[in-house]
Amino acid sequence: MTAQLGTEDRDVHAKGFDTLPPARILGALAAAQVNAARSVEAAIPAIAEASSRAAAALSSGHRLVYVGAGSSGLMALADCLELPGTYGIGLDEAIVILAGGRDSLVDMLGAGEDDVEAGAADLAASGIGQGDCVIAVSASGSTPYTLAAARAAKERGATVIGIANNDGAPLLTAADVAVLLKTPPEVISGSTRMGAGTAQKIALNMLSTLMAVHLGHVLDGHMVNVRADNDKLRARAARIVTDITGIQADAATGLLRESRGSVKHAILLAAGAGDIETANAALVEAGQNLRRAMSLVAKS
Repeated sequence: MTAQLGTEDRDVHAKGFDTLPPARILGALAAAQVNAARSVEAAIPAIAEASSRAAAALSSGHRLVYVGAGSSGLMALADCLELPGTYGIGLDEAIVILAGGRDSLVDMLGAGEDDVEAGAADLAASGIGQGDCVIAVSASGSTPYTLAAARAAKERGATVIGIANNDGAPLLTAADVAVLLKTPPEVISGSTRMGAGTAQKIALNMLSTLMAVHLGHVLDGHMVNVRADNDKLRARAARIVTDITGIQADAATGLLRESRGSVKHAILLAAGAGDIETANAALVEAGQNLRRAMSLVAKS
């Protein structure tokens, strides 16, 4: 199938766009973002499969890798960097590979996107292989760097999730799980940091959140594997323990101190685990799933 380059088309309402009053320009941009967001709904089955594959990699001791270039790379970076703080997924478990490397975060030059050799080499240098999972993101679905990295990952035995905004894109064809976000043409033709980027951000948020659910890091809408490393998050951790167990805030804070900040362990102590060792054993037996671990503690 030949890719349809809808990301390079122009929105039908763009004619005379620059002559409109500011409020109408912003209204058109807002409407375009909303329309782009709707494209995610059709991709829900694929996102669900991608989440399952990503969770399987992490739960079996393997790694999750995000790959991207340009604006798509920034969407991938944002999702990856939020995983440690939100769900306690370590920096050694989830990494990001960007076209142009760290320098691209200061000056996002376009040439790196075309570097096929660098895409394959950067992937190989990361040591990715059998059992790992790679999420490759590209609006066009044909970015040379990203496509080369995805193909290299596939050759090395990793599972590849491809996220693209054009139907029939090479990245989707190369992937084990193809997530098509068929966004409308941009109001500013080709400016995929807009609608396409919005859809990517939503899809990645959904993917990683469901992944965290599979890993047992979410209970009743709480991030129970949060890394509480500042005052705001320490207060949130105490509220989570209080909300789930019903104990008082002071008691929750004390249990968090005893569990060295681990929300899961603090909750299990409140639920009846006699000590940290018992709580930890329940989590291990439950595969880190807090709800299952609480049931084990209740039965003991």
